Amino acid sequence: MSLYAIGDLHLSLSVNKPMDVFGPGWAGHVRRLEEAFSRLGEEDVTVLCGDTSWGIGFAESLEDFRFLHRLPGRKIILKGNHDYWWNTAAKMRRFFAENGLDSLEILHNNCFFYGEYALCGTRGWFYEEEQSGHNEKVLNREVGRLEASLKAAEGRPILAFLHYPPLYTGYRCPEIIRKLEEYGVERCFYGHLHGPSHKRAIEGTVEGVAYHLVAADYLGFIPKKILD
Repeated sequence: MSLYAIGDLHLSLSVNKPMDVFGPGWAGHVRRLEEAFSRLGEEDVTVLCGDTSWGIGFAESLEDFRFLHRLPGRKIILKGNHDYWWNTAAKMRRFFAENGLDSLEILHNNCFFYGEYALCGTRGWFYEEEQSGHNEKVLNREVGRLEASLKAAEGRPILAFLHYPPLYTGYRCPEIIRKLEEYGVERCFYGHLHGPSHKRAIEGTVEGVAYHLVAADYLGFIPKKILD
């Protein structure tokens, strides 16, 4: 059994949202994901760090989730800024159950356990949100969701998963970083950054927390192994 992470799958099996318009690196990305996941086992766990489906609502995202369900292993999903299908945790779990998608789970105000580790996370916050008119209330809500997840770890070693990078060349989100450090997070995995933005990502340990970019195009559409 192994633990993996990857973000920004941007699936669009029921909607017209081809990702190769964002560059040749995205060509055939669904096939490449399927091939990469085929190397995983049914006991493996993969955390999907947001922007999973372009579908607006459950109906448009259903084929994307059926695709994910067919891939080996258990998948834990957190919210990204383009996950317009996202709903309340209860409604999402009911949607998965009604459609037999029992390999999919939601990370939202909770945590999951993998061996001795707690898997915690939320969408997070990024400077783009500030520019688009979002306010301190939304930031505080995300900080609260992160803390609720971190508290659920109940003292176990923590691996954190975010969609937005908590730090970036020329940018820091002190409120999010403060919580990661306060709860002793060992490693933090994040997505959202694509193409030219990759070179501005922070990879490595900063003030005791090791940061890793796991956006799908950065990883070559191969999930990153975290733990055996």
